[in-house]
Amino acid sequence: MKQIQQIGQQSIKSVERIGRASLFLFYIFKSGVDCIIRFRLVISQIYYVGVLSVLIVSISGFFVGMVLALQGYHVLSQFGQESTLGVMVASAILMELGPVVTALLFAGRAGSALTAEIGLMKTTDQLAGLEMMAVDPIKRIIAPRFFAGVISVPLLTIIFSSLAVFGGYFVGVGLLGVDDGAFWSQIQSKIDFNDDLLNGLLKSFVFGVIVSWLAVFEGYDTVPTSSGISHATTRTVVHSAIAILAVDFILTALML
Repeated sequence: MKQIQQIGQQSIKSVERIGRASLFLFYIFKSGVDCIIRFRLVISQIYYVGVLSVLIVSISGFFVGMVLALQGYHVLSQFGQESTLGVMVASAILMELGPVVTALLFAGRAGSALTAEIGLMKTTDQLAGLEMMAVDPIKRIIAPRFFAGVISVPLLTIIFSSLAVFGGYFVGVGLLGVDDGAFWSQIQSKIDFNDDLLNGLLKSFVFGVIVSWLAVFEGYDTVPTSSGISHATTRTVVHSAIAILAVDFILTALML
């Protein structure tokens, strides 16, 4: 009976937490008008969560494209279709690897930082101090960071996908001897703007909302202790990774 009671208690806590997170997201969207008025706050956060993530996203994208080209060439060469390496690399990057890997990198680098920063503000009573001064912490602290993450993830995805394609070009054309014209002509003829590019950007936008939402909520809802911050940071990365992969499957099934 105790085990059944524990399962029931955990289920109730999980449902309650999901409800609080949903209300939290609603309040953030209500604060969107204030973020437009004070857009400089969003711009400053875009620098911290977006611009400072460009390096790791760029390097990762280039090497992912190189590895994908190596593996793809090995498979395609068995069927005499080496000329289609470009479209294989581009389609895999634009629709799947670009949005997913970028979101995972963003969750590990920027999402965890957002959770730790907001959790530290709560631990040191900075958020409570804002409330005492009649300043809404959601409008002043949470919402700018959330919208900065939503804006940054699609932009980072574009950078990741571009460098990944160039990484595949470097390996396929420069090292493996694939024809230069065939590489780019296959991409131009087979990659569709709506089905590939826009769908990939739509995925990255959804992932940006999910990761930013989880990051700011975990920081705002954390237990105000050092161990509470560390657990919240871990939950941000783990839950974001699971949510990204699950939502990616749903979106891919709907788009196809």
